[in-house]
Amino acid sequence: MPGTVLLLLLLALARPVSPENRRAEALKKLLEVFGMEDPPPPPAHVKQPPQYMVDLFNTVANADGVTKNPDVLEGNTVRSFLERTHGEKMRFLFVLSSVAKNEKILTAELHLFRLWPRATEGPRRHHFCQVSVYQILDKSEPDSPEGRKLLATRLLSLQGSGWEVFAITQAVRDWTQDESSNRGLLVTVHGLGGTALEAPAVQFASSGDHHESKKPMLVLFTDDGRRGASLPVAGLPASQPQDLPAKLTGPRSTRSLDRLQPCQRHPLSVDFEEIGWSGWIISPRGYNAYHCKGACPFPLGENMRPTNHATVQSIINALKLSEGVSSPCCVPDKLYSINLLYFDDDENVVLKQYDDMVAGSCGCH
Repeated sequence: MPGTVLLLLLLALARPVSPENRRAEALKKLLEVFGMEDPPPPPAHVKQPPQYMVDLFNTVANADGVTKNPDVLEGNTVRSFLERTHGEKMRFLFVLSSVAKNEKILTAELHLFRLWPRATEGPRRHHFCQVSVYQILDKSEPDSPEGRKLLATRLLSLQGSGWEVFAITQAVRDWTQDESSNRGLLVTVHGLGGTALEAPAVQFASSGDHHESKKPMLVLFTDDGRRGASLPVAGLPASQPQDLPAKLTGPRSTRSLDRLQPCQRHPLSVDFEEIGWSGWIISPRGYNAYHCKGACPFPLGENMRPTNHATVQSIINALKLSEGVSSPCCVPDKLYSINLLYFDDDENVVLKQYDDMVAGSCGCH
């Protein structure tokens, strides 16, 4: 019986891999590159990402997702959470279950949209107010000193409208360490020195009564510790003189022509729609990863960006000074990161930066 099982196993292993299985295996490997086990499901309904996240993506990356401003993000992940509890006004609760345990919390912000003040009869007695944000420690007594902890406070003009941002990093660190401690946030509005104001002096948009674009939002900056190779990483330069002309990269190119071409960078398109990921990836729709191909003939010129080791190896190979020494290889010598803006499993919008995803230039190494 064991012999029969072994025979069946060997026969199964000997079967050629079907195109469907090969595609599934390739997509699984690609997901691993993006730090995921399974692709998130597309949102159940058409959703617009928060404008803040779209603007942040456009600041950090170009249209293809390649990083253009590498110093903007402190870490490699930005998560946004909309307030969905529709609870009491001036109390806000965010579900942070999608934050991974290995993510280091760097900065957390509460984004509240301030509504235009309602018209009042006669002149206002106050022109400024004090807005404070508290971490709720005890739901039953959030107004008592023991039931809350002050996180941020500042003065706001009673005139105007727009987004207000408050730092709440310590509260989020507490919540990610102990999920049961997340009892939400309380926002209070008082006059200068804590005096009472004519209600309502300042109002913020709530999750239940206002448009999706004005919902309260928690923005979390983290780092998951993932790092790429030690090759130089930089923002994308304006031009790439080393690129191979497109007419030499098409199907008419022959293998012999490829061998004659010096080491250069060739296009390598990654299309998320073709892969089947366009339902959850917001931006980009795809990107050019590029790949390196070509010969590294002796003598190596400066245009081939050889290392000293590659130069020595090329000389040894050309002069046949040692058996088994091949010519240097055409490989990436500069790598760029890309950025993905996508919906996660909980339909939160995430901006994530991935190192070493684009061959920036090629050299003989």
